Amino acid sequence: MFSKVWDSHLLAERPDGQSLIYVDRHLTHEVTSPLAFEALRKAGRRVRRPELTFGVMDHNVPTGDRSLAVADEMSSRQMKALANNAAQFGFTLFDYFSPYQGISHVIGPELGLTIPGITLTCGDSHTSTHGALGAL
Repeated sequence: MFSKVWDSHLLAERPDGQSLIYVDRHLTHEVTSPLAFEALRKAGRRVRRPELTFGVMDHNVPTGDRSLAVADEMSSRQMKALANNAAQFGFTLFDYFSPYQGISHVIGPELGLTIPGITLTCGDSHTSTHGALGAL
């Protein structure tokens, strides 16, 4: 199955073995994404397929009363950065109060973003769990 998904997404392969593949979906969250969006800004680039890019407030969302401000300054800054990046780059954001907000590697399957045969990226150590649903 891996080979079928890989081969159907392979765009280029270099003699040294490095490959370029097409990515179908991109999940982002507030902790690891700020540097990536800053790199896009510095390079003068845009998000190529904003309709296939999804951001979620994931790691820094309190499990208690969400009507209270996020107490940790770094967490608050990361969440604001993701909201600003979603607004600037035009991708869907499941923010602090969204009914679809949740853990990035859980909302993918729950919302039908993760489906068999696609390639999916996310800056999270649990991203490989999408493979259980046939995604790469």
